[in-house]
Amino acid sequence: MIIHDRLIALEGAHNVRDLGGYRTASGGSTRWRSLLRGDALHRLSSADIDALLGHGLTTVIDLRNAHEIAAEANPFAGHERVRYHNTPVFSALAPVEMMAGASMSFDMGDRYCRALDACQPAIAEVLNTIADAPDGVVLFHCSAGKDRTGVISALLLANAGVDDTTIIEDYALTATISGPLIARLRERALGRGTSAALADIVLASEPHSMRQALDHIRLHYGGVPEYLAKLGFDEAGKRRLRDRLSQDPADQPLGRAAGTSTRSTTC
Repeated sequence: MIIHDRLIALEGAHNVRDLGGYRTASGGSTRWRSLLRGDALHRLSSADIDALLGHGLTTVIDLRNAHEIAAEANPFAGHERVRYHNTPVFSALAPVEMMAGASMSFDMGDRYCRALDACQPAIAEVLNTIADAPDGVVLFHCSAGKDRTGVISALLLANAGVDDTTIIEDYALTATISGPLIARLRERALGRGTSAALADIVLASEPHSMRQALDHIRLHYGGVPEYLAKLGFDEAGKRRLRDRLSQDPADQPLGRAAGTSTRSTTC
């Protein structure tokens, strides 16, 4: 697996990566340097910020809540060259400890399914912000870059025509590339009194968790197109969102986008 073009190498973040280069049902691929998903950005160095600006960053969407932001401020809030948006996602849910305590078989997939049902206004706001963003790179992120960010990524990729297997593989990449980040978050969780067993469940990126979320959308809504319709996206709106990420195969060869490396990147 080659991830050098997908993973954005930064000193202060471990899970900022590109959603480009994935095959779509139309025979094309998702667009490089259009949408980035990521973890918390408060540790970014000046060189990191310059690197992201060099990639074309124009919009940052912070999915964390006010408490998280107060503890770890976003360096792009008030930035003169970047539009910063804060839309908390998962805030409508009970704390994960309560959800885990209610079921002996709790899995993060349960939380994703609950979020898809209960957090629709926030999810719709995030997707509309992405669709309406100015030209340039959009980076959306949470703390670990896998749960809130993972749900948004899955919807974007599915709407662009990426298959479930690839979406799940993209989700699971966090476990492959973010060892230092996950170790730090685990230590912090244990320091708050979270049990080791629960910390391991919450910080995992098990493929079956995202599979459960995608199956939930299909079972309860009919599929991602129907779910987006419930969020208020008509066909033109879904196309607008899809155009942010997908590219017609006639525009460029598969796996390439103007200004990016020609190396093949698959996950």
